Amino acid sequence: MSGEREHMAGFVIAVVAVFFLGMGGYGLVAPAALIRPFRMAADSTEARTEIRAVYGGFGIAMALVLALAAIDLGGIRRGVVIAVAAALLGMAFGRLVARVVERPSAFYPSWCYFWVETIGGGLLLATAGSA
Repeated sequence: MSGEREHMAGFVIAVVAVFFLGMGGYGLVAPAALIRPFRMAADSTEARTEIRAVYGGFGIAMALVLALAAIDLGGIRRGVVIAVAAALLGMAFGRLVARVVERPSAFYPSWCYFWVETIGGGLLLATAGSA
């Protein structure tokens, strides 16, 4: 990969990693606030634990593996970006299913995150193709 393409790939991966780091940190520290825009309540210890695990722990783990992929530690870049892209595009697919089944109408939060997931996943796949 050329120097400029390598730099751009690292930048794209880092941007997606920062998104996951923010989501993960917020999920660990403020689980109830994280899901409030979705009109969900974290009204039990079990619910907050689940949010911390799925949004918090998962987000931090994705940020970590993306950071390792950004520097291509041990040649893992291609595999990591494909796996994380699949996770993002899987979430976006779930939102499309919701569109058919329940038709969320407001742009935020569902459609906003649909586009974040779709664009992030697509950019990661483009990065994987040049790895």
